[in-house]
Amino acid sequence: MASSAPPPVLPKMLPYFDRHLIFPLLNDQDAENTTALKYELLKTTNMTDFVGDLYAQLHDLSEPPAEFAKKRDEVLEKLAKFQEETNKIQELLADADVVGNLRSDKESNMKYLKDNHGVTPQMVEQLYDFGQFQYSCADYESASELLYRYRILSTDNERVNAATWGKLASDILTTNWEAALEEVQKLKESIDGRLLNNPLAQLEHRTWLIHWSLFPLFNHEPARDTLTELFFSPTYINTIQVSCPWILRYLTAAVITNRSRPGNKTNYLYGNYQKQLKDLVRVVRQEQYEYSDPVTAFVKALYVDFDFEEAQKRLSEADEILRADFFLANSADTFLDAARHLISESYCKIHQRIDIK
Repeated sequence: MASSAPPPVLPKMLPYFDRHLIFPLLNDQDAENTTALKYELLKTTNMTDFVGDLYAQLHDLSEPPAEFAKKRDEVLEKLAKFQEETNKIQELLADADVVGNLRSDKESNMKYLKDNHGVTPQMVEQLYDFGQFQYSCADYESASELLYRYRILSTDNERVNAATWGKLASDILTTNWEAALEEVQKLKESIDGRLLNNPLAQLEHRTWLIHWSLFPLFNHEPARDTLTELFFSPTYINTIQVSCPWILRYLTAAVITNRSRPGNKTNYLYGNYQKQLKDLVRVVRQEQYEYSDPVTAFVKALYVDFDFEEAQKRLSEADEILRADFFLANSADTFLDAARHLISESYCKIHQRIDIK
């Protein structure tokens, strides 16, 4: 009897992404109602021209209604106001002499800026508000810079944390992967420390961080080792098992494609790869009743059941899944190549004589 197709994982993942991060995922979909989904997703943002065009498409109009032009004017007016209000503090933070006088102690920095340049706490908060505004306008580069500058001065830990999430999203959306990886690390440390006495909040924030980390994981080669290691760390593998077992698809793809990476035959890297493969098999075995798809089923068939025929069958199903997945489409060929090598390796380990055909 043919196995039924696994349910799509995207709907399960969407609640853990910011609406701006969902947009590229929708761009990748061929669904008939994509325009309606994009409109619903972005209608509360400041992307007025784009939202107006989507509305016109949905209602078969030659141009957007006048209300969108009115909203655009309001957004431009607000933009000019923010620029004027933050001009002084932005100029100060762009001045090398001023920045040279700043230290790691934020309170001392505020005192120095207040005494020497008349900077007030309200002016610092305006950087955060302007960063949020620019993010809503889809000017992610400006948002990243504003939130970074806000973090230099602010002593409001809650807002600094929110600014870090905002900066991570902005860096993802501008494909600044190196900066994004730094923000992932900052958020990991913040979750470990700031939420130490709130395990439920830690679980929730780690779940969000795992999902957002998929962007650099599959787009930035240097992020691969750092993030695969993070996912396998006890607190994060526990989060995946408890909160989002579908992430096993991505962890499986990351580990198996790691086999084909340059330099992976050196002793350290290959030993690390073998350890991750062993950990992966253990987790896939534990979670097989909670979550399974052709990608994880391939690992089960090969390393738990030692069923080579089943592994081949699952591999062709996995190929289809990978090519349709936003994060994994570019890794499909690498995955296939590495998986075939793994089948051959395993087969050779348990058979004394092999028919080359």
